[in-house]
Amino acid sequence: MAATELEPADNERAVAPHVDTAEVPSAAWGWSGESPKTFRIAGWFVALALLAMIIGNHNGRVEDIFLVAFALSIVGLFIYDIIYRRRPR
Repeated sequence: MAATELEPADNERAVAPHVDTAEVPSAAWGWSGESPKTFRIAGWFVALALLAMIIGNHNGRVEDIFLVAFALSIVGLFIYDIIYRRRPR
């Protein structure tokens, strides 16, 4: 039902009493959701691993350019994420 001037909108989140395990298989063992902290830690690890790959037995510098570019793009995304999380909504 749409909110009117007489009836303000209800902005509270609805709590689902039951999660269908066919839609969310992980709900069967009690966990349903993402783990953003784990994803952020894994992302920083991947960026450092890309930079560590610069040390190697290759002669050309094209590989180094791509490794640094991908690592910087990952770090840039995480810096944007840090700023976005601090901004009040």
